[in-house]
Amino acid sequence: MAVTWLLGPDDVARIRFAYSPMWEAVASLRTLGDPARQAIHRPWVTAVQPRLAGVEGLEELFAIVPPDGYMPDFLTPPPEAQAPTFPAELERIRATSPQTAHTEVSRLGRRPSPAARAFLDDPAAGVARVADTLARYWDACLREYWPRVHGLLEADVIRRTRTLAAGGAHALFDSLNPAVVWTGDRLHIDRPHQHVEEPHGEGLVLVPSAFHWPTVAVMSRPYRLMLAYPVAGVGTLWEQAPPPAPDGLAALIGRNRARMLIALAEPSTTTALARRLALTTGAVSQHLAVLRGGGLAVGKRVGKEVYYRRTPTGDALVGSAS
Repeated sequence: MAVTWLLGPDDVARIRFAYSPMWEAVASLRTLGDPARQAIHRPWVTAVQPRLAGVEGLEELFAIVPPDGYMPDFLTPPPEAQAPTFPAELERIRATSPQTAHTEVSRLGRRPSPAARAFLDDPAAGVARVADTLARYWDACLREYWPRVHGLLEADVIRRTRTLAAGGAHALFDSLNPAVVWTGDRLHIDRPHQHVEEPHGEGLVLVPSAFHWPTVAVMSRPYRLMLAYPVAGVGTLWEQAPPPAPDGLAALIGRNRARMLIALAEPSTTTALARRLALTTGAVSQHLAVLRGGGLAVGKRVGKEVYYRRTPTGDALVGSAS
């Protein structure tokens, strides 16, 4: 069985990428519910499990985000911007109508748990409670890790955008996941149900995901069409430090700058680089200024954060020294 989207030329022209901190937060709940399913995230699970006892309201949240299968769509609305902030997405959840919330939570099954039943009895209050719990959960378990996750997602989007530019829609969709098949006018996504939909020129949103890895997920009307796909390079997400810098590169630009240039294979913030390299943020800022001045690195503002990555010149220098 498969979900099939009939995509016309206007839809293909309106394909866009976005990252979603809320999608990662909700998907990560499933990782915590069944850590063995995603052993690749074990370092994160080990780090945050002791914090869960201090997050009030998790029982209700876990009740409406089951370990697999359907979860209420209002918890993961398709991103409206390329890089929305967590507070902005949280406000969209708070604005969910009680009727929509009740309808979607009711799809979880005929015998809801006591916590899910409490949500259904008063969905307006349930939406408010769940939003508050998501905020507490984000602060306790994901906020400090978001720059690292965001850097991985951004690097993936950069690669996919280049793939789309070089090879068109066929190359892009072929690169996402074996469950995704593009026939030229139809996008088939292997899912446990059958559904056909035509977006009529509205396009679709492609969302890379680290915590939903390694499978795909879809959202359809009444929401905008969205395909969440597993991010590439997830195996590097929890690495604590970049590999050692080659001696030649270290001799040329200095060992710490060489380590930093290697780490910038994936976009990263100053704070994330400092944590990963065990340097102060001041030292990282100074090294970044030198690398940027030499044309080896470049910064890009995303919301309130600035993400740095290697330039093609930086890539070539690292490659020649390896």
